Amino acid sequence: MTHASPYDVPRRQLLKELVDQGINDIDVLASIQCIPRELFIPAADREEAYANHPVPVGYGQTISQPFIIARMTTALALTKESKVLEIGTGSGYQTAILARLAREVYSIERIPALSQQAQQVLSELHYSNVHFRVGDGTLGWPEAAPFDSIIVTAAGPKIPPRLADQLVEGGRLVMPVESTDSHLQRLYLYLKKDGELEPQFLGGCRFVPLVGADGWQADETIK
Repeated sequence: MTHASPYDVPRRQLLKELVDQGINDIDVLASIQCIPRELFIPAADREEAYANHPVPVGYGQTISQPFIIARMTTALALTKESKVLEIGTGSGYQTAILARLAREVYSIERIPALSQQAQQVLSELHYSNVHFRVGDGTLGWPEAAPFDSIIVTAAGPKIPPRLADQLVEGGRLVMPVESTDSHLQRLYLYLKKDGELEPQFLGGCRFVPLVGADGWQADETIK
């Protein structure tokens, strides 16, 4: 007999809210339904696991709002043949969704402790199609390129050129971009056509800063 979880009701409520907000990708919704988000959140905050807002995960980082995660993942249009590059492993929750939908995921995190925590949870959940790296995500993963899709879960002042180079022709890149003067963030889907990235505006957003050689410098990030 399957025992009821205290997260069953809030999970169902979240899924209904996401559908009401326009999320209609069946595979993305199924991933959110079956992946235990609470395991990616510090124990003290697990009552917030299925609330539709960001939750801190330590080291100045957050697990993104479920709506934003669903919006970004839907925009990637993943298939079982997709090879995905994720910049910003964070808690590993977005990584788990990507791993469920794609053939292979390469995920880079600049904070070693976060990467280690994510690897442990994903291992316990038996995901075996994820490759991890600790380092500067703005440089990408050149030896594994090209990628069918790239997702950046931190806001930078521009698209890192090395990420654009590592995206296949016809590929999709989703990233929040932050104005250098107002710190206003906009989420875009970029389609690569004839070697150029064509933007499609997805909406306003709020992400932690993308720190790296082709992002913000550590002393430039928002306080």
